[in-house]
Amino acid sequence: MVPNPRDIPDLVRTLSGYRFTLFPGVNTLFNALLHNEKFRSLDFSCLRVSVGGGMAVQKAVADRWVEVTKSPLCEGYGLSETSPVACCTPIDIKEYSGTIGIPLPSTEAAILDDDGAPLPIGERGEIALRGPQVMPGYWNMPEETARVMTADGFFKTGDIGIMDERGYIRIVDRKKDMILVSGFNVYPNEVEAVVSQHPGVLECAAIGVPDEHSGEAVKVVVVKRDPALTEQDLKAFCRDRLTGYKRPRYVEFRSELPKTNVGKILRRELRAPAEPSH
Repeated sequence: MVPNPRDIPDLVRTLSGYRFTLFPGVNTLFNALLHNEKFRSLDFSCLRVSVGGGMAVQKAVADRWVEVTKSPLCEGYGLSETSPVACCTPIDIKEYSGTIGIPLPSTEAAILDDDGAPLPIGERGEIALRGPQVMPGYWNMPEETARVMTADGFFKTGDIGIMDERGYIRIVDRKKDMILVSGFNVYPNEVEAVVSQHPGVLECAAIGVPDEHSGEAVKVVVVKRDPALTEQDLKAFCRDRLTGYKRPRYVEFRSELPKTNVGKILRRELRAPAEPSH
């Protein structure tokens, strides 16, 4: 039992006493461990499966993880309403896939439009799930239940995704976190995936902020790995990697990002003012 996995040095000390075979975690935990020198010297010879969940696994983190541990990161997906797993990539993958895999046995997935109609393969829409692990509804909350459950028993997750011809699903982002810039949809995960590749960035999160010209603008909140990193450095890095309306207009540096007890970044708290880090 690891009572506080966010205490990275203590977690690494605990891991050093075991030849572990399965390692579940969230993207922020993987990232923090990869920046711990003693973690990188652990014995990973028995590690067979590494599974990420709870938040999007970033490619930059997944690539570093397999480089250090030789164990590709699988990615699982689910919610409290799905008890809690509904999809997962196969455990024998050879490299990061960027998807949450396929539905578990006896589980169905669909991509729905705003009216609840199924969308064709390859189109973005809301992920909906049906299966034995999916709740029948919220206790004593009929109106909320009606909002998220379809007539044929699918649960609307609130996540935007795309399904390919194999049935594999790629998460785009939470529907409520989408940023609307001059009428164009911008998904924070996409921005974060690019910014996190900068060698001077330890971790980051993207949010939308009000803008009098475009309605909303993209802002990234960054924890530095390199103290010399500047706003201009990041904007120049994004210029070649993101379409104009997706590029961060604002950059804020902080000493840390707000997280849940399991390490998920709390984007909603990033909208509150904070003291800048130096």
